[in-house]
Amino acid sequence: MAGRRAMRPSSMRGALARLGAARSPAVSFLLAAATSAALVGGVYFWVVVSSFRLPDSRAVGCLADGEGSWAIGMYYGKSPLELRPIELDGKSNGNSSAWPVANPVLTCASPTAAGFPSNFVADPFLYVQGDTLFLFFETKTVSTMQGDIGVARSLDQGATWEFLGIALDEAWHLSYPFVFKYENEIYMMPEGNKKKELRLYRASKFPLEWTLEKVLINKPLVDSSLVQYEGLWWLFASDFTRHGIEKNAELEIWYSNSPLGPWNEHKQNPIYKSDKSLGARNGGRLFVFEGSLYRPGQDCSGTYGRRVKLYKVEKLSKEEYKEAPVKLGIEETRKGRNAWNGMRYHHMDAQQLASGGWIAVMDGDRVPSGDSTRRSLFGYMGFSLAVALVIFVGFVKGAISCYIPPSFLVPLARRSELSRVFPVHRFNQKIRRYSTYIGRNISATKARLSEKTWSNMLFFCVIALIGVVNVCIAVHFLLGGNGAEEAYTYHGQHSQFTMVTMTYEARLWNLKLFVEHYSRCESVREIVVVWNKGNPPTSDAFDSTVPVRIRVEEINSLNNRFRVDPLIKTRAVLELDDDIMMTCSDIEKGFRVWREHPERMVGFYPRMIDGNPLQYRNERYARGKRGYNLILTGAAFMDSQFAFRKYWSDEATQGRGYVHKNFNCEDLLMNFLYANASSERTVEYVHPAWAIDTSKLSAVAISRDTQKHYDIRTKCLAKFASIYGPLPQKWGFGMREDGWDK
Repeated sequence: MAGRRAMRPSSMRGALARLGAARSPAVSFLLAAATSAALVGGVYFWVVVSSFRLPDSRAVGCLADGEGSWAIGMYYGKSPLELRPIELDGKSNGNSSAWPVANPVLTCASPTAAGFPSNFVADPFLYVQGDTLFLFFETKTVSTMQGDIGVARSLDQGATWEFLGIALDEAWHLSYPFVFKYENEIYMMPEGNKKKELRLYRASKFPLEWTLEKVLINKPLVDSSLVQYEGLWWLFASDFTRHGIEKNAELEIWYSNSPLGPWNEHKQNPIYKSDKSLGARNGGRLFVFEGSLYRPGQDCSGTYGRRVKLYKVEKLSKEEYKEAPVKLGIEETRKGRNAWNGMRYHHMDAQQLASGGWIAVMDGDRVPSGDSTRRSLFGYMGFSLAVALVIFVGFVKGAISCYIPPSFLVPLARRSELSRVFPVHRFNQKIRRYSTYIGRNISATKARLSEKTWSNMLFFCVIALIGVVNVCIAVHFLLGGNGAEEAYTYHGQHSQFTMVTMTYEARLWNLKLFVEHYSRCESVREIVVVWNKGNPPTSDAFDSTVPVRIRVEEINSLNNRFRVDPLIKTRAVLELDDDIMMTCSDIEKGFRVWREHPERMVGFYPRMIDGNPLQYRNERYARGKRGYNLILTGAAFMDSQFAFRKYWSDEATQGRGYVHKNFNCEDLLMNFLYANASSERTVEYVHPAWAIDTSKLSAVAISRDTQKHYDIRTKCLAKFASIYGPLPQKWGFGMREDGWDK
């Protein structure tokens, strides 16, 4: 065609080839970034997230739930205003190695194990029948994701519970199963506000079969409680459908001559309507103590069910109502998410027993309302931001590398006088001019970014750091469970242990870190500091969530570590050097393993003692031998009643003298004493996710000179073997099904 030259095919192929080649750096960058992100996420999961107790992917119950992870605990006292948790009441159960039994006594695991998968249990109400306790509660059923009413029974005043089954299941959500007796009949008044009725059920075959007796009030009342007081029956409840009412901030009262009705509204209704912190919403059964009426309510400030607030009713009539807050008398834990009720507790049912004492059930949660939803949201946001950042940087890098010359964008045509008058030529000129301008800027930017300057390096480091942070956020919130280092149950029960550590004046700084960290572990009841030397600190010198007791010794001896201490209230003792730092989750694993075999020492530092003569070596040698026969007691669980008495028995006199003389080997002596006392296995190992031994950084540790330390211990082995006989042959690693000993 006259006046026009078409682009040759070879030129087109060359341009496309250059375009394809330009894309490869961006693709390579994206692949490298994705690999790095996966590596960073894996490392973060291994170092940090794996220390938490992670959800079991095979579990059919106890799943993450937006409403929480509620559980139920027992309390006792001479007064409902001075209640103590079950672990302080001294109740024990040898079948589950629970010395003592600790709260919570009932969790989602109980109905789940009985074939009724549940995510949580809450709203507990007691029914006392002689020496038998029946517990009615809401259980969040997994299959329907709504509340049903479960029931459990205890024959030992609440120490152990047997889940009996589902007492009431309707097509709508049920909770708050207020159970009471009236005229020799047992009734239940559960909340079912979705039905917009307050229903009353009668037990046709207690405790598992119930029939509808009648509808008391045609309103969607929430958390309704009954009490008989001064000749009338009073009903306290909340109706959040009232106009102008703030949710969880309304309270209203009804009265009648009978719990069966008819019911009349109080003239002051609504009593409360606008402040969630006032405890307007009921938090359990009202009770009478020393002639006065008390009402538990829920403080819902910050999160639903934050805490129970107790009110003393000062005036109650058909025309008036007045109440005043009083102290509940239950000490709040400071362990946060590591405690079963560390974030909130919103329900209490206290009742007086025939003996005159008081018993109460309370529910608690370690996470705030909506926690699982928020964690998922934060996790996906972190993941999305990390992906967006990688794509953005890859796009910029690809755009810089993929500069297309103007000759590729504009058809190559021979100009003619005729073409100047056509708009297409002017359009081509604009494209060429803009392409040239863009190309010049891209080239300058590319050259600037290619320079190895500190500013460029800082820019890319900041981008990489932001990406790493977002990857870690995503892994933490999506894979880290609820962020708590929870205790493990054994045969459905929790228990507690005492920590014992030995130290002296020069290590006080280390001790403070030790106490602050380990006092937050859920199963720790008390920390006993064996003070061997120097001026002892006071207990209030430590930031601790549990009692700290300083036991000052008369002489500086390593034997003091195992001294018989009648003030220790738990059978399980964790002997832990003050220079060892581990996660609470690993500590809880060790405690769980010890409860399976309380006759053993269960620890975190294995050793293999063999050879002729016997020689002391490190853990690497034990790994090479694929087994161990000794556990260092610087980090080990043991039965204080057996171990301490054994150590201070007459047969250990010669060994104790050798330990005191050499200021070493008290842990080796304890292993020989255990082995000498039984022909069965006496030690078991638990592998910690990570452990830091700060003695390597200290100038006052007795093991700072490793070779000298090992030489002394080798001599100890020969001495103890001649007195007490040999140690066991070997126990292999990786023998547990859960893999905790690998």
